[in-house]
Amino acid sequence: MGTILKGMSRVPWHELTHAYGSAEEVPGRLSRVAWGDALTSASALSDLGLWLGELAVFDATVEAVPFLWDLAVTDAVTSRSGVIELLQTILEHSNPPKIDVQHAAHRAVLDGRSMADVLACDEDAAVRAAARDLVAAIDSHVCESCPPA
Repeated sequence: MGTILKGMSRVPWHELTHAYGSAEEVPGRLSRVAWGDALTSASALSDLGLWLGELAVFDATVEAVPFLWDLAVTDAVTSRSGVIELLQTILEHSNPPKIDVQHAAHRAVLDGRSMADVLACDEDAAVRAAARDLVAAIDSHVCESCPPA
């Protein structure tokens, strides 16, 4: 795997939105999750949860999901289980007015299924449990924006 969060600077975050407006602060929060201590990482992850997935999914959610997968599989990240839980939250939420955004956000999570399988065998019990829950959510995912495979 390459450098953690590689390519994040190429995303036009200032043009994207999350639950509360402009997504220009998303890269900073992703960085805090990546390199922060446990408290800093958890706080940043809480912000990301509110912004990207708890209320609905947004165009910033779609762009953030690959970076969330990157964080989930990086052992040095202190809040990996929380990152995995956020991925599951994203998969479970919608945005009916923007069904294309909902589909893209869900697809980005679903496309990480192989990483979830690896995480389900992780040495960290919390990561393992969160990943197993995510695998079950991926396997049972059905929504109006995601046609059956």
